[in-house]
Amino acid sequence: MTRRHLHPDSPWLLALLAALVALGPLSVDMYVPAMPMMVDALDTNISRIHLTLSVYLTGFALFHLACGPLADRIGRKPVLLGGTVLFVAACIGCSQSTTVEELIVYRFIQGIGACVGPTLARTVARDVFGPTRAARALSLIAMLMALAPAIAPTLGAVMLLWLPWPVLFMFLAFYGVAMIVLIQVFLAESIPMKQSLHPVAIARNYAELLRHRLFMTSTFASSMVYAGLMTYIVCSSFVFIDMLGVPMEYFGFIFLTSVAGYMMGSGLSARLSRHYQPEQTVLLGSVLAAGACTTMLVSGKLFPLSVTAILAPMVFYSAGMGLVLPNAMAVALRPFPHIAGTASALLGFIQMGLSSLATAAVGVFLKDTPEPMLYFMFFITAIALVLSTLVHAQSEHHPQGIND
Repeated sequence: MTRRHLHPDSPWLLALLAALVALGPLSVDMYVPAMPMMVDALDTNISRIHLTLSVYLTGFALFHLACGPLADRIGRKPVLLGGTVLFVAACIGCSQSTTVEELIVYRFIQGIGACVGPTLARTVARDVFGPTRAARALSLIAMLMALAPAIAPTLGAVMLLWLPWPVLFMFLAFYGVAMIVLIQVFLAESIPMKQSLHPVAIARNYAELLRHRLFMTSTFASSMVYAGLMTYIVCSSFVFIDMLGVPMEYFGFIFLTSVAGYMMGSGLSARLSRHYQPEQTVLLGSVLAAGACTTMLVSGKLFPLSVTAILAPMVFYSAGMGLVLPNAMAVALRPFPHIAGTASALLGFIQMGLSSLATAAVGVFLKDTPEPMLYFMFFITAIALVLSTLVHAQSEHHPQGIND
């Protein structure tokens, strides 16, 4: 197979990295419209179906701890290829599941495989674009990646009008195969220097990250905002289809408002990166997200909840997330060029771990009213706003992200 590695200045490199990052949201958003159908098909309940997302996020989170050190030792490309092969195998297993227990097992494995795409795409961006250009590159990648959640729920809902739910996972398997080919042909290895895989060296690297206050604060701030989105996604099919009566064929269009907000936020983030520090943009995005959740909660208490009362604030929430995520990642990774893979991995572990806990918890309380979703999102983003304020305050003392 002839290899034609993409040049760092090529826009197609950003497109490829965005496609790798999209493995994560595609694996979530594609099957969300099928959740109510799967409750009946697998003879289970809402809480157990929610677990299929929670265990996916758990597998996604846990493999970060190995994925980062492996990528810092043997290279970004071999780990990307191996993880994507595992993802394809797990997708096929999901499509063949006949019980919710089987599906839970394969979703856990699928999360492990999907982990490598977003984690190492961030790492490659840090390798290629350096500490100063990484925020803008990550913002542009996020804007391109937003096409995945724009298309996935609509495509999934339309497919479900004529095809059974297992076909959704076969589609994901074909996407994974396409990624394997593109990685092999077009992506060059970008590891700057190899790190040791000795347990003591790995523990030392993680300890360095855990002691770094700016890394931890910015990581938890972005993770809380992301957990808020995951709470919304895992509840959305039940809230809109079962509680608010949205026909399934229109369900996918509900996500278009959030995607539009996210793309606007990511595009604005890329522009702001030329004039403002990423810490300032993180704070702005957290204010937008917290304000949106407050609006949803208050309107839900004062008026009968409607589709518009959720969708309109979610535009601003998603725009806030588009500001927070790439800039918080840039802040977190900036001081660690020597262990960028491990730093990206720990960031992803915390992000997905919190999302897994949030989606499992809200699944226990969600029954016949959207209130559990609204309260969870309100409290999560309130914490994110406090943490983002601390990120901004810390940056004034350590503007270059110097290790504390």
